[in-house]
Amino acid sequence: MYQTGNLVKKLADKHGRARNSLMPILQGIVEKYNYLTDEAMVEVAKELEISAAEVYGTASFYTFLDTQERGKYVIRICKTITCSMKGKNEIIQTLEDMLKIKVGETTSDNQFSLIETNCIGWCHKAPAILINEMPYTELTPEKMVEIIKGYMQK
Repeated sequence: MYQTGNLVKKLADKHGRARNSLMPILQGIVEKYNYLTDEAMVEVAKELEISAAEVYGTASFYTFLDTQERGKYVIRICKTITCSMKGKNEIIQTLEDMLKIKVGETTSDNQFSLIETNCIGWCHKAPAILINEMPYTELTPEKMVEIIKGYMQK
């Protein structure tokens, strides 16, 4: 588990303590630790003087504000109809076979997490995924294998 007390204070000093500071503070915690613990959300609520339920509601609404620990590389698969029509299911099958996990799971070595997410803004080049912040588009199963092999070598 990580300690967020000092980080929350630093982020609040930087972004302010108004309600509109909530998102940048939560994003700052995720950027540093990769996810939000319940304790971190309570600390944010105290710092901003808002309810913990409001903080959790915001965090759980946005797919990119993970509320559970994820792997070093988070693979977010776009689940829009466009990606589905362009072969998303084959990409998911390739990833599940290669990583030996299902959507929603993390590999036992904590290297990869595989999750579906709402539109990532690459529908014009579907199917698309994000690995952390890096988009990959116009995917085929063969292309996906090469991409994941590259991450496995890092």
